[in-house]
Amino acid sequence: MQFKGRTVIVFVLLAMFASSIVTLTIVDPSFTWGQKEQSTGGSATSVSASSGLSSKDLSKIATTFQLIESKYLKQPDHDQLVNGAINGMLESLEDPFSVYMDQKEAKQFDESITSSFQGIGAEVSLEEGKFVIVSPIKGSPAEKAGIQSKDVVLSVNGDKLDGLTLNQAVMKIRGPKGTQAKLDLLRQGTGDPVQVIVVRDNIDVETVYGEMMQDQIGKIEIRQFSSNTAVRFAEELKNLEAKGMKGLVIDVRNDPGGLLNVVVDIVNPFVKSGASILQVENRDGKREPTPSTGKGKNYPVTVLINKGSASASEILAGAFQEAVGSKIVGETSYGKGTVQVTFEKEMGDGSNIKMTVYKWLTPNGNWIHKKGITPDIPIEQPAYFKAAPLSKKEVLKLDNNSDDVKNLQLMLAGIGFNPERTDGYFNDKTALAVKAFQRTNDLPVTGEVDTETAAKIEKAILAQIRDPKNDSQLKAAVFQIQKQLGK
Repeated sequence: MQFKGRTVIVFVLLAMFASSIVTLTIVDPSFTWGQKEQSTGGSATSVSASSGLSSKDLSKIATTFQLIESKYLKQPDHDQLVNGAINGMLESLEDPFSVYMDQKEAKQFDESITSSFQGIGAEVSLEEGKFVIVSPIKGSPAEKAGIQSKDVVLSVNGDKLDGLTLNQAVMKIRGPKGTQAKLDLLRQGTGDPVQVIVVRDNIDVETVYGEMMQDQIGKIEIRQFSSNTAVRFAEELKNLEAKGMKGLVIDVRNDPGGLLNVVVDIVNPFVKSGASILQVENRDGKREPTPSTGKGKNYPVTVLINKGSASASEILAGAFQEAVGSKIVGETSYGKGTVQVTFEKEMGDGSNIKMTVYKWLTPNGNWIHKKGITPDIPIEQPAYFKAAPLSKKEVLKLDNNSDDVKNLQLMLAGIGFNPERTDGYFNDKTALAVKAFQRTNDLPVTGEVDTETAAKIEKAILAQIRDPKNDSQLKAAVFQIQKQLGK
């Protein structure tokens, strides 16, 4: 949740651009759930009185600063010292969702909420010292390059990310449209890193896509929850209802989150008046519900989630599961259940601190943090959906045994050239499958996978993945509605 200025804007930070962690944030600290919070701005004396810092504490901090400035071997940067002290305090909390943003980072943060941006289009978090992809945004360069939720980013353009803060790592990942980000990634289930080249681009600010499918079943895909998403959702919903929609699939797969007030606006019409959409709990255990004012709908709804569905997406899924009674289909979601407050006025220089102060819970009071929303109908996509891009470091050929070969075999099977094994050993059957692919695609028929063959195989598997006919999760969601409609 976040409150900006004096206008209350509640949201779950979606960071639609590999720029920060998934957070539920409040920007204006004068507002909390059911109580007022005191501003901590003012003199050092007032800070000490309100925060518990003694004169001795302040003296130690000031002395350390003065010693470094006057005695350290090299002349230190003043701002880096100050920012380092702030980062040190926040890091001592051992909470990846509590971070400091300097003026530049804070400005980019604000812009990302309401305007378009340039980057790779993926959400990144810092987990136990590792930079982990939360979710690539649908249609983004990151998704097109094959980046997946839970991929660990090791380096960017040859620069290792070890020891960097989240914001420092993000600054390396982001960049102008048309430039390349060469990411070394470590994927779950594989031992060797792979390099993925992503061409940065403008990230599409359109967040909602609606269509009518078979049997008058509508589908609305939400790619992120930004400022205009609730309006766009209402437009698409009205359009589908006007066409005689009998059931609805809401797809929030790989949606990293967004504005909480937008989620509430989207869910509200589906939840009967008085029922809770979510709850928020403070440090004292006091809970405040967000009640609905809606009337409910007379048609069935299913919600699609996966491990890239985080934060606001999980609020939506939890509300539909518990308050509406809808079936949730897919994979267990990411698991982000804490709330951050962003303090900007208090810093006084355009920087801000984003710090965890609340939990959010589902309507029934379940805390999904680090657990995620469990689907009612668990469905995984075909194995080739999870194949990693090929490293292209060497030609793959007979008797090779590696993760690259395993991913190659998964891809070949997915596009109809069955190698008859997916264990990573390049045998005669794998070579025959490669030759068949090469022959079909006017490539030199060598039975070996060089850069050209690898690129065409990857292009073919991406087309296969994007074809709705191969979407097992969507099929299951549609089938569930058909059952409820008696089809």
